[in-house]
Amino acid sequence: MTNKQSVVIIGGGPAGLTAAWELAKDGGSERYDVTVLEATKQFGGISRTVKHNGNRMDIGGHRFFSKDDRIMDWWKNVLPLQGAPSYDDKKLGRHHDLEPGGPDPEKTDKVLLKRHRVSRIYWNHHFFDYPISLSWNTLKALGFRLTMVAGFSYLKSVFHKLPEDNLENFYINRFGRKLYSMFFAGYTEKLWGRAPKEISADWGAQRVKGLSIMGVLKNAVQKMLPKKRDSHEVETSLIEEFWYPKLGPGQLWETVEANCREVGVHVITDAKVVELDQRDGRLSSVVYLDAEGKKVSLEADEVISSMPIKDLVNAVKASPQSAPKDMAEIANGLPYRDFVTVGLLVKKLRIRNTTDTPTLGNPPIVPDCWIYVQDPGFKVGRLQMFNNWSPYLVKDVDDTVWIGLEYFCEEGDDFWNLSDEKATAFAVDELTRMGIINGPQDVMDSHRERVPKAYPAYFDTYDRMPELVEWLDSFGNLYCVGRNGQHHYNNQDHSMATSMEAVDNIRTGRTSKTNVWNVNTEKSYHEEK
Repeated sequence: MTNKQSVVIIGGGPAGLTAAWELAKDGGSERYDVTVLEATKQFGGISRTVKHNGNRMDIGGHRFFSKDDRIMDWWKNVLPLQGAPSYDDKKLGRHHDLEPGGPDPEKTDKVLLKRHRVSRIYWNHHFFDYPISLSWNTLKALGFRLTMVAGFSYLKSVFHKLPEDNLENFYINRFGRKLYSMFFAGYTEKLWGRAPKEISADWGAQRVKGLSIMGVLKNAVQKMLPKKRDSHEVETSLIEEFWYPKLGPGQLWETVEANCREVGVHVITDAKVVELDQRDGRLSSVVYLDAEGKKVSLEADEVISSMPIKDLVNAVKASPQSAPKDMAEIANGLPYRDFVTVGLLVKKLRIRNTTDTPTLGNPPIVPDCWIYVQDPGFKVGRLQMFNNWSPYLVKDVDDTVWIGLEYFCEEGDDFWNLSDEKATAFAVDELTRMGIINGPQDVMDSHRERVPKAYPAYFDTYDRMPELVEWLDSFGNLYCVGRNGQHHYNNQDHSMATSMEAVDNIRTGRTSKTNVWNVNTEKSYHEEK
């Protein structure tokens, strides 16, 4: 017999592992019997790192930056820091902290590297700053006529505000109709598969809130002032430095998972949750299928769930009934956007560095972390230059460039169902037409990764979420956390914060869960995908 509270955590991503560590650390395992159920063999969810032939892919790209000091301290306590590399220090080597022929990165100290964020937009065969700035390069690329049209369009939006009842009006109010049509309309539809006027303005409020033409101008002026700003004062989309694990974000979550095991957390992989039993208005047990397909039931005093709400609601069973019909209708109507990443290992790039950011290395490489492809002539949504995230992501960082192409799609659609060979050929063709590489002869290796339920979307039954939240909260011992667990487009740090709030509620006996749901509703934080 034990007096410990049994806590079952569904999901081994950032939210689930954060909850497990917060409960079990500092002697917490004496009070809580914690079990993590992860449906796969990997940890980190969308924040995992995929390994392929010695190269590593960061799914989506994860900047380790937060305005929440709890999160920044948490990361730094898990992985020690390393200062920003100097481009002028030849002793560091051309890829910063990794000497040619140096130690195996698997055996090096686990550290967070400080990185410089460079992102640009590719549109109409030109590169623009990301977020859009009013720099000389931007004006030159637009040309005098288009600049004037965009300027007057913006001025009109200043004096004639549209009702913000959809995402299209949200963007027009901040950038003007012309810039909206150029840089937001097509890309947003590419990302979500819906026209912006069909999407809730909540998404814009959550992802780009304070960002606007005036925000860009204010940031440009403040950067020229001698007083250095605190990172809390800078719009998240304009942050220029961030921390990053040497071996990608998965390094952090693999470390956290190992730490959890050391303090007594039970971590079970290949555990797909299929049922949540209820009794007396509370969840009583969690049932999962093990690696052999057998049902296993775990009694639970508390349940912390980061599984997709759709799957969670459909898993609720037993007395007095399964999920009510109207709740199931809302849950099953919640939309998701899936995506495919195609990694291409190439010998060299055709494009050259034309920015003010210096780069070192052979082959020559542009300094971008991301390149957003806003040009409607291409299906790819974004490019990742893995070399610039960390040299440790690339096996032969001296002589190759490792690029990720992100395609937004629906699970089961034509692009999703392409063979690896056809998906790779499609990506190579797009990269060639963009002028990034010369052609297939430059491609040395490739890897395709499918990511289901990557982005919870804000349309269809999303507007009825408050009803569903009320029903879920009626189970006093259920806490919904994380991106899919709350159907909110969280950043990694927000997913972690939802779990910290849930754990605090469990420890203190707080019954209201508004603090858990409200973590990612602050409208001065997020950035656009």
